[in-house]
Amino acid sequence: MVKVVVLGAHGRVAQIVEKFLFADKDVQTSLFLRNASRMADKKNQATIFEGSATDAAQLEKAMKGQDIVYANLGGKDDIDLEAEATVEAMKNAHVKRLIWISTLGIYDEVPGKFGEWNKETLSDYITEYAKAAKRIEDSGLDYTIIRPTWMTDKNEVDYEKSEKGEPIKDTEVSRKSVAAYVYHLIKYPKEDVGESIGLGKPGTEGDKPSWY
Repeated sequence: MVKVVVLGAHGRVAQIVEKFLFADKDVQTSLFLRNASRMADKKNQATIFEGSATDAAQLEKAMKGQDIVYANLGGKDDIDLEAEATVEAMKNAHVKRLIWISTLGIYDEVPGKFGEWNKETLSDYITEYAKAAKRIEDSGLDYTIIRPTWMTDKNEVDYEKSEKGEPIKDTEVSRKSVAAYVYHLIKYPKEDVGESIGLGKPGTEGDKPSWY
């Protein structure tokens, strides 16, 4: 039995991951979110914690006894503070394995017109998410950082991975694909430790996502 706590449990990707987790009898799931009433209908499937992801003490309560922390956090103004609090709480709770959702372009890894468009569109988000990712990389934790391209709601699992330092040309990927990769890491937690992985759908190269 693996014990997983989901930070930012009401997020769109997180809720898809949770469907995988709830269906798996070998996973015990906890949910952490700012407003627990949003997930009240899941109280029979998971332990629910309410709190702020910038508060290390509140995070630590949810992390104690867990094997894996999956952080699906966001918000330009808070993401670096959330990373700082997550690292502190994990160390205090003696949890090592972290799956951290980041964003595209934090290493200036997107070339060409798509890269220019991505940088212009995300702007300060890239700067703040890059700070948070650096904090995770320097933490000493067994992390995997995930950098999805622009996400769609397509009902498909179709993705390819790229490592840190490799250019990303795919412009989109489905949320379900990102969730499937997160679930894979939960089932195989020794994979991609200490890696920052880009996720994109093959064959979606272009100047920007086709739907944008």
